[in-house]
Amino acid sequence: MDNSAGSATGTFDIILEGGPESLPTDVRRQRVDNLADTVKVSHYGGYEHFGRADGESPADGPVPFRWIRRTRIAE
Repeated sequence: MDNSAGSATGTFDIILEGGPESLPTDVRRQRVDNLADTVKVSHYGGYEHFGRADGESPADGPVPFRWIRRTRIAE
């Protein structure tokens, strides 16, 4: 896997695009240890799901993830 969007320690900067406008900016920009295909964020009693943008792995800058769907937390 190309580590160009991350640091030498194997962490990656990602950016979450789309989804609810109420999702804070500091949540939209994250540093992750593993570059998975999906990211799940807890938000207002549910989860916002983001998927890695196909074919996009910028050499410089955060890896984009786009909003897929929202699920509710089971009660």
